[in-house]
Amino acid sequence: MTEPTDPDEAVAALCAAVAAYDQEAAEALVAAGADPDRVLPDGSTPLLRAVESGSRAMVGALLWSQDLPDPEERLPEAERARLLDAARRWYRAGAEAELRRLTGAAGPAETSMVEEQWCQVEQIALGGLTVRAGHGAVLTVLERVFGIVATPEELVERAVRHPDPFHVDWAESRYLLGERSAEGARETVTALRHHASAGHRLFAADWLWGRQHVDAYPHHEEDLETLAVWADLETDPVVLAAVLMALGAGDGEHPRLEAIALRSAGHPDPRVRVQAVECLGWYDRSFTAAEHEAMRVLVGDPDDAVRFGAVRSLLSAEGGEDVEALRGVVRDLARDPRSPMRQSAADSMAESADRTAEATELLLSLLDADDWLTRMIGAYGLALRDHPGTPRAYARVEELGPLHGPDHRVNALWDWQQRNGAGAAGGGA
Repeated sequence: MTEPTDPDEAVAALCAAVAAYDQEAAEALVAAGADPDRVLPDGSTPLLRAVESGSRAMVGALLWSQDLPDPEERLPEAERARLLDAARRWYRAGAEAELRRLTGAAGPAETSMVEEQWCQVEQIALGGLTVRAGHGAVLTVLERVFGIVATPEELVERAVRHPDPFHVDWAESRYLLGERSAEGARETVTALRHHASAGHRLFAADWLWGRQHVDAYPHHEEDLETLAVWADLETDPVVLAAVLMALGAGDGEHPRLEAIALRSAGHPDPRVRVQAVECLGWYDRSFTAAEHEAMRVLVGDPDDAVRFGAVRSLLSAEGGEDVEALRGVVRDLARDPRSPMRQSAADSMAESADRTAEATELLLSLLDADDWLTRMIGAYGLALRDHPGTPRAYARVEELGPLHGPDHRVNALWDWQQRNGAGAAGGGA
């Protein structure tokens, strides 16, 4: 990308990047000197437009840059208030409702889910305008930057407005409440396990799961006990699955983890059974007799994710298993284009010690898949097996798009070439 040198052109290009949700271009333009705070002919600024766009990622790109003073230093109080007011207006009205007010459009909105910085957010098009419904996250960020302390209750409500742990509003509230756990946020969140709303209970379970991954957090054992008691009482399967995931995430095993997981292994909802498998396969330790029997039953589960999890755990255990039968389950999942576990099973098979002719033929068949990642998994598995058709396999991947260097599966081609000679030409793929 060639950055414009004229200030007017630079700001115009920055506004275009904001409108297109092109975070990479916006960051490059700001780094090259485009002013995100410059007042435009309509009275707005690129930063204000980013706030109104509902994109947490775009707001971050325009708030912070190594070439700019910190936003709390560079933005006067009146501009801070204007940004906060805009975020609050869009959040309180809701993205679609505010779009309708601005455009007067009465027809149906076009809504899709898009990925943004490892999160998801709705993108809504109506009346010729497009916004993202991440204004809760935008408001949370602005308040944090400008020193405004939202209550834990406010942050929870922003999260559960979109009851999805992957939503950007949820993620931003979860992060900030984690930062404030020593200020009473922990008590507020954990009390939500008694809330009548499943969405609130889900947020509490998800927050507790996140805390189990923080080394300096002082309440690990206390929270595990809270989760264990909660698991006995929770009736909503989605929330129960989240409770089990948090209970099995800690560095230390709760004394009742096995009993809770064994009971949950027979739950009618597969999402709960998946988490039961994860708890039973905790840290690849040796199974007790009861755990082993439960896993053997779950190998025949009708749900693909449960079945794959049980097989993977048994294959990682030591001795006494019919390894070929278990690998057969993995191969069946990998060859089923309708299975949601196809890519996971194929990736597991590619890296496994399964060197049977059937496995090799299956990896070759993956090169005919319609998607890039499945083809890449097939090529990767062939490279690990030093198959002579590896270069042609990677060429099949490139038919659907360029190879992306950071992916370790791409690097396997280079390793194959070092072992077999950089000029080696493959056949048979």
